[in-house]
Amino acid sequence: QVQMVESGGGWVQAGGSLRLSCAASGRILAIKTMRWYRQAPGKERELVATITSGGSTNYVDSVQGRFTISRDNVKNMMYLQMNSLKPEDTAVYYCNADVTNIRRTTLYWGQGTQVTVSS
Repeated sequence: QVQMVESGGGWVQAGGSLRLSCAASGRILAIKTMRWYRQAPGKERELVATITSGGSTNYVDSVQGRFTISRDNVKNMMYLQMNSLKPEDTAVYYCNADVTNIRRTTLYWGQGTQVTVSS
């Protein structure tokens, strides 16, 4: 069994910064691609950023240049540094990861952390 836990969400004024963390624990042999998603009220869940095990990253256009995804493969952690936040960044942010244990690779999700950006 694997658990994914996000932290670091909160309330911030527009232009401010937050750093989200995602911790993976449990029966883990390796973690492949890790991702941050977000879901705003009334909208579909959106892929925000992706990072491979080798450190290659991709971002949705709306956060390019403002958000930075990173990971610590030793600690099984992933981070999202969010700068120059805008009210439209308000959402519940979720992490997920392709986790390999002895038998197979499975996608696991965290429970989400709320980010609220006021204007």
